[in-house]
Amino acid sequence: MTHGYTTGTGMNPEPAGTYGTPYTVPQQRTTEPAPEPAPAPAPKKPGRDRYLDLLRSIALVRVVVYHLFGWAWLTVLFPSMGVMFALAGSLMARSLKRPAAGVIRSRVRRLLPPLWVFSAVVLAMMFANGWNPSEDPDHGGTWGLIELFNYIVPIGAPPYPWQIGSKSGLLEDTWAVQAAGVLWYLRAYLWFVLASPLLLWLFRKAPWPTLLAPLGLTAIVGTGLVTIPGETGNAVSDFAVYGGCWVLGFAHHDGLLKQIPRYVSVSCASLIMAFGLWWASNHLGPDGWDLNDIPLAQATWSFGFVVILLQYSPSWQELPGRLAKWDKLVTLSNNRAVTIYLWHNLLIMATVPIIDLAYELPFMQSDRAVAALDGAYTIWMFALVWPLIGLMVLAVGWVEDIAAKRKPRLWPNGAKTDRPRASTGSHRG
Repeated sequence: MTHGYTTGTGMNPEPAGTYGTPYTVPQQRTTEPAPEPAPAPAPKKPGRDRYLDLLRSIALVRVVVYHLFGWAWLTVLFPSMGVMFALAGSLMARSLKRPAAGVIRSRVRRLLPPLWVFSAVVLAMMFANGWNPSEDPDHGGTWGLIELFNYIVPIGAPPYPWQIGSKSGLLEDTWAVQAAGVLWYLRAYLWFVLASPLLLWLFRKAPWPTLLAPLGLTAIVGTGLVTIPGETGNAVSDFAVYGGCWVLGFAHHDGLLKQIPRYVSVSCASLIMAFGLWWASNHLGPDGWDLNDIPLAQATWSFGFVVILLQYSPSWQELPGRLAKWDKLVTLSNNRAVTIYLWHNLLIMATVPIIDLAYELPFMQSDRAVAALDGAYTIWMFALVWPLIGLMVLAVGWVEDIAAKRKPRLWPNGAKTDRPRASTGSHRG
């Protein structure tokens, strides 16, 4: 918008002078100085939404704590996977302002190199322990070899032995299940990325049917009404359970949630969550209230929970108040989210042989000392897994930078390592 300013000029006729000249004397054109326009407010710098970054960090911590302690109630307290899919959906909608093919290539490129590093280590450990996928009775000979492709591109479920090694080994004999089991998330994420151009088009054509359709699909495939066998069924179920959260990310980006009165959206979300808890109470799984075992409860509880989180989204550019002291950790965890997620389960198991070394210490040779360590064993695992995650971030986290076509960084926590230079020009940070 341009602002036009008009200036006044005066030409005052002078009466004939004493010299009898019949002409008026022209006066010098004068221009009154235009008032200085008020400075426009500085435009809001584009950047990451720190509220969403904080949610992602909380979700990652909750995932690690859940896999360590196994507390079923954590799936109710904070449904991490639903939150993570919603945040990814919001970012995907923002990216799809560009051509879809390029966006998909970028997302897939960011995902695969960290997966390849993880797969190389895990497969090497499996093969070193004598696993042969072509002879594994659970993976059908040659088909088991073909399924290894899922360690390269996670379009399906990767094969792994249910038991490998021995219980007296460095890692328990189910370590492969725990290590490779997290890859279901990458599979679901990849399918959501591939489907996003169509999903976003459908959402903008018919928002409410697209938003609620995954819940309806979950009611069909997640309750046993229709059974799809094998990993295909698991993939469809995952897509349905978390599809609503992914599309909620679209709704958040497009501002649909802000168009609904807050009391209406929160009330409806609360009713959906209440239904989820009611359904869970009547369909408790082997681990009780663990919503991971109850697809419809997981879908509805996560959906309502995410609606409330995004409805109150404050769009912070900086973490406010006391949260500011966590800024570096939030930045680090967001820059290394894939690394943390991929490796955390294997690192949890790696704490066991390390802590077991304590039993060999001279001052641990009493029943009282052994009992004290036994009682606090899980606490020690919790304390030890974070330094191990930090070491893994240093060791392989930089692969995420290469995948994103950035300069590799060892510890990207947002701290400024260079002193600002005196300059009259602008400093690009």
